Amino acid sequence: MSGRAPQAGWGPVYTLGLILLVTVAWWAFALWPSSADSAAWLDRARAVCFNLTETGLPDVSGWMLLVGQPLGMVALLAVGWGGGLATGLRRLSRLRSGRGVMVLSAVVVAGGLGAAGVRVATAQAAVAPVELPALADGAAPRRLDRPAPTGLLTDQHGHPVGVATFAGRPLLVTFAFGNCATVCPLVVHEAVASLERLEREGIRAGLLVVSLDPWRDTPARLPSMAERWALPDGAHVVSGEVADVEGALDGWGVPRTRDLRTGDIVHPALTYVVDPAGTIAFATTGRSDVLVPLVMGIPAAP
Repeated sequence: MSGRAPQAGWGPVYTLGLILLVTVAWWAFALWPSSADSAAWLDRARAVCFNLTETGLPDVSGWMLLVGQPLGMVALLAVGWGGGLATGLRRLSRLRSGRGVMVLSAVVVAGGLGAAGVRVATAQAAVAPVELPALADGAAPRRLDRPAPTGLLTDQHGHPVGVATFAGRPLLVTFAFGNCATVCPLVVHEAVASLERLEREGIRAGLLVVSLDPWRDTPARLPSMAERWALPDGAHVVSGEVADVEGALDGWGVPRTRDLRTGDIVHPALTYVVDPAGTIAFATTGRSDVLVPLVMGIPAAP
């Protein structure tokens, strides 16, 4: 009889090791910091796979993928091959080389988790908040009284839309982009909630959401963005040619910084209140409890 150890029972252990290796590679791919030398296709693939935010880290769905997928594979392995896995791990622990492999695996997992924690803390600290002067969130906000930009951009219906589209009624103008999973959905939600509250008060206001990311938020993508943000009738999300959108954003005075590696935009929460005459009346951080009183305080159009 041969003195070689029987091979039966090692299959589940090999599978568990493969899951560990794939998980390490998966996390490294998601969290490894980009550099100026990184290939553009690699950064774009990371952004698409994990929905990277302006910090360079995954959003909630990206983290769920990173954590849930390995746990799901281990759970399937345990359910379908649990007995064999337990037997294989016991055999592995009785071998000196096997114990070394298990210790090394534990060190790799612990070191990887530590490195991931450092990466998250570093990335979050590196994104400095953008300072936006003269936000009107105080008890007595100061009117800006400056003309709103008059240019037209394309909305989710393929129509040219601008401030003049809403002439004769108050207008909320805010700024967001489709790949944003932090500030943008909250700002748009507050603006939509403001429209609904104003309508209950008998005030028919408009909403214009200007894309901060014309490179990715092409006119063809706007319908899905409008649906995801649950924009009601009378609310428009607009984009267009990069030069046209960038010019409009400059006209509105929107501070922003674009990460050339990931394409994400660092920007403040900003919503303008435009009066029925097309004049920018106020700038706010976009909370509904601030926006509604400001709009209600604007004189009605003659």
